[in-house]
Amino acid sequence: MTGFNRIAIAAITTLGVIAGASSVAAQDVVRIGTEGAYPPFNFTDSDGNLVGFEIDLAVALCEEMDVTCEFVAQDWDGIIPALLANRYDAIMASMSITEERMEIVDFSDKYYQTPARFAVRDGSDITDTSPEALAGMTIGAQSATIHANFLEDVYSESDIRLYPTQDEANLDLAAGRIDLILADSIVLYEWMETDDGSCCTFVGDAYNDPAYFGFGVGAAVRQGDDELRERFNAAIAAVIENGTYQEISEKYFPFSVY
Repeated sequence: MTGFNRIAIAAITTLGVIAGASSVAAQDVVRIGTEGAYPPFNFTDSDGNLVGFEIDLAVALCEEMDVTCEFVAQDWDGIIPALLANRYDAIMASMSITEERMEIVDFSDKYYQTPARFAVRDGSDITDTSPEALAGMTIGAQSATIHANFLEDVYSESDIRLYPTQDEANLDLAAGRIDLILADSIVLYEWMETDDGSCCTFVGDAYNDPAYFGFGVGAAVRQGDDELRERFNAAIAAVIENGTYQEISEKYFPFSVY
């Protein structure tokens, strides 16, 4: 998602200094912030429970760390400020590891990495997704994400329309209110498997330039919370080694996302 609002960076840096780094090494609970609106990685089911790949993985990581996970749902736009304000100890919300974000938070090793793709409605005559070909067209993305940043920098001649959630962008594409959307390929794939998303298909190449799309998705912690970050790293390595990661992954995906 897999981005962060650049305007907010300066505003929350001071907040991060004030909040400081608070280690949870001696605690029995690790509070994890997540969006709960980004299927299949993290979302809310019909009973109001947080579910998804990242939720299952977080529970497995907490078991490796010998702590209990306590999840906190947080809107995407405020997810880093809430971490810096000590509302939770870590973020697991499909947050890509980027140079820009590393100015504010620290990251664990990656726990998944998937490319970005464009999607259009079935029957669209769009085949070329170069900036020149899409000039004047309306492209949607979730706000404050790496996808939004990429579009604003590279597709400046297009009409970039940003949405609070990915679902809202998807709905506008399905309704024909925009020409394309750019998002994580797995998120789009999952949506296209539903009735609502059956209208639409991928177009163009996959995008994974680290300058825009980072170095995979990791758990974000407050800067200086090195002990918690290293505990996440050890737990990620352990669940990959013992097969737990693959078991969780196969529950959600027919291919590897690591």
